[in-house]
Amino acid sequence: MAYTVVSVFPVTVDTEEIKKDLKDKGFDEANIIISKSKVESGLDDYQEDEQTKSFFDYVFAHDAEMLDAYRKHSIGRNNVVVYADNLEHARLAKTVLNEKGALEVYRRPSDHQDITEGMTEEEYNGIIAKAKHNIYFLGSERVYHPNVVKGMDDPMDDLGSKD
Repeated sequence: MAYTVVSVFPVTVDTEEIKKDLKDKGFDEANIIISKSKVESGLDDYQEDEQTKSFFDYVFAHDAEMLDAYRKHSIGRNNVVVYADNLEHARLAKTVLNEKGALEVYRRPSDHQDITEGMTEEEYNGIIAKAKHNIYFLGSERVYHPNVVKGMDDPMDDLGSKD
């Protein structure tokens, strides 16, 4: 079974160093995705680009809590995604990412029964039993646009111009 390891880092972390460490541990560069977040304005109300939305929807399709947590924590931060062929490599990737300062985004409650066989709760938080899929991937730069309401909600004068 193939795995996807998703991590979130502060923008101050050297992602190239993380990538180098992963490559030194035997991971192929094509299986390491570094995605930096760019927020156009405040963090209160935003809209994800379609590529980012599709990635998170695919990876966390069966876990709404993790989906929500990773979406929120990824705004304005860097993501490092590693695709691994087996659980051993996924665990190694997670260890490297944690040593480099990956943020804890979500901790699955102890009573949750969906944990993939052979994994502890701690391992599961950040390791997803999903293979790399060429249609759904996280781009090297994610842009979050402010949600701007347009149309009839905008104040207009009687000529149709904004006030």
